[in-house]
Amino acid sequence: MRDTFNRMIGRNRNVVLRLFLHLSGSEVAPILGRLNRVAQKAIDAEGDIEVLGVELGELCETLLRFDEYWFSAANEGDVFWDEGEAGDYFNELFNDSAQRYKSSADFSFDSGESQPLTVPVTRNVIVIITVAYEGEVSELETDLANIQDLKEALKALINLHYKHTLRAIQVHFSPAQLGDELTNDQLLQYFPELIPL
Repeated sequence: MRDTFNRMIGRNRNVVLRLFLHLSGSEVAPILGRLNRVAQKAIDAEGDIEVLGVELGELCETLLRFDEYWFSAANEGDVFWDEGEAGDYFNELFNDSAQRYKSSADFSFDSGESQPLTVPVTRNVIVIITVAYEGEVSELETDLANIQDLKEALKALINLHYKHTLRAIQVHFSPAQLGDELTNDQLLQYFPELIPL
């Protein structure tokens, strides 16, 4: 009833969504390179939603190609009729994601530091996608605790860019760079909401 009233008075429906996807296995570490490239392009784009939308689409396509390594997932979100409230919630989710274990990449480089010839390879990678969009997308506004629904949700995220309804995008991942490791104990401690797929 409230949704109908808000539509009648001309308010826009805004959705803020956060999706967690845990990939596990001996072959998941290479995805960190792709994630770091996306992060660097996002920094270079300085908030340009068109560039961020393209990168989000490429990231979702990469995740879809790695579906055999999907281990667990979770999602949360809310609907807002006030843009300010949606923005506040987006910022709240952003801050929470950034505080998760090693979910901020370091793009600085110290040439005086000796680099190891081998690095430990993590068997766990968490990708956290937070978006704000305008309108209604049923594939995103449901429980994503099964593989088929998650695939449809990632495809729907790609389509948001082409429909020009994306308002904000943020991607975090853990570990944030090759050489860092995310252990099973750390998964339980820092990502307790994950549900096995």
